[in-house]
Amino acid sequence: MKTGLWIALTVAVWLLGFLGGYKISAHTGTEPGYFEAVEAAGYGGGAELIEGVSKEMQDYYKGLSEDE
Repeated sequence: MKTGLWIALTVAVWLLGFLGGYKISAHTGTEPGYFEAVEAAGYGGGAELIEGVSKEMQDYYKGLSEDE
């Protein structure tokens, strides 16, 4: 096959793959920023404030982790 045909075929396959993946990911329901949010202190994500947890619960969990 000629080089131009291979390039056109490669671009077409890449474009179809990109558009297909984009269409599928648009319907997964995952909101932007989901994977950046730290929900637990594992893997170095220990923040002072944890979203969705009350101040009293944060103090309780902090008290559990402190040495007596």
